[in-house]
Amino acid sequence: MALAVERHWPVDKQLFGIALTRYGHALSLERIRWVEAGHPIPDEAGEQAAREMLGAARAIKSADLLLALISGGGSALLSLPAEGISMGDLRKVTQDLLRSGAAIQEINTVRKHISLIQGGRLAAACKAPVLTLIISDVTGDDPTHIASGPCAPDPTTFQEAVDVLNRFEVKPPRTVLSHLIAGLRGEREETPKPGSPVFKNVENRIIATPRRSLQAAAALFREHGIEPVILGDFITGEASQVAKVMAALTLEIRRHGSPFKPPVALLSGGECTVTVRGSGGRGGRCGEFLLALGIELAGTAAVHAIAADTDGIDGSEDNAGALLAPDTLARARARGIDARKYLAANDSYGVFSSLDDLVVCGPTRTNVNDYRAILIT
Repeated sequence: MALAVERHWPVDKQLFGIALTRYGHALSLERIRWVEAGHPIPDEAGEQAAREMLGAARAIKSADLLLALISGGGSALLSLPAEGISMGDLRKVTQDLLRSGAAIQEINTVRKHISLIQGGRLAAACKAPVLTLIISDVTGDDPTHIASGPCAPDPTTFQEAVDVLNRFEVKPPRTVLSHLIAGLRGEREETPKPGSPVFKNVENRIIATPRRSLQAAAALFREHGIEPVILGDFITGEASQVAKVMAALTLEIRRHGSPFKPPVALLSGGECTVTVRGSGGRGGRCGEFLLALGIELAGTAAVHAIAADTDGIDGSEDNAGALLAPDTLARARARGIDARKYLAANDSYGVFSSLDDLVVCGPTRTNVNDYRAILIT
């Protein structure tokens, strides 16, 4: 997005900017400065860049324009803890939430209430008009949930943030808890809400969505004589449970030709969750989904699948996702791998890496959520 702005910005017009991305994802730019920072766990590099961005927003004149380029991953990258909260404490609560099984909207409700820049606060700090161009990576494409909505009204409250922590039994550090309690008492300012005058000159514009990525995939399958079925870009829930539902549909099609006749490709997007109950765990929600799907299908013939995160990184490792074939579990057993034990340990990466079935594409530098395709021939 930053590169596109540089290419199209008039050469005779002044341009100052900072682009914040995860480590190893930067591109060569001339007029916009890159900063690389931690993702999915925030770090001091992101904190410093976020502080600089907030300062720049406060400093620009009313006759200027603040152009905000927002995409998935911004919640972790654009991390500026509220006063009294250290980066270490922010990291701790973020990591615990990510392992808890909470949906991204729930995680971002907490993030917005312990941040100085998210939940509409970046736009609120700016006197100039704000144009936000957004690539959506969340179900529903609501700007308030993408990168925790730095330029969007926030309908959530301190009470809802506390409710999320209680629901998922996340015990926050003392500084985070004290800040949230102060918010409940009205001693901390709430995030700006829908209808607030601070958004009078703010436009949030969605320019790319998960739905469009599925439509592009459907067109490709159709070109190859395979009927695509888009199941939706809003599929959420525990990855292993979603896999059971997808497997049941796949088996119905494979055995009975209902409700769709092969060859058919079942396409879906959205963002599943993984609840990590023990220590460790390697991989992400796409790998977990695929391993659970393979267990349910139990080697069913003529079924192949892929699940991958469109930003090129699925969870904790270096892969975007993985591939599944009818012989995947048989090959795993031949190597002494018990797929069910690996799934219970949230170690999908261990299975697919040993079989050389990982999808490793490197950074795509965009993010329209997860992509799943089950091909039934």
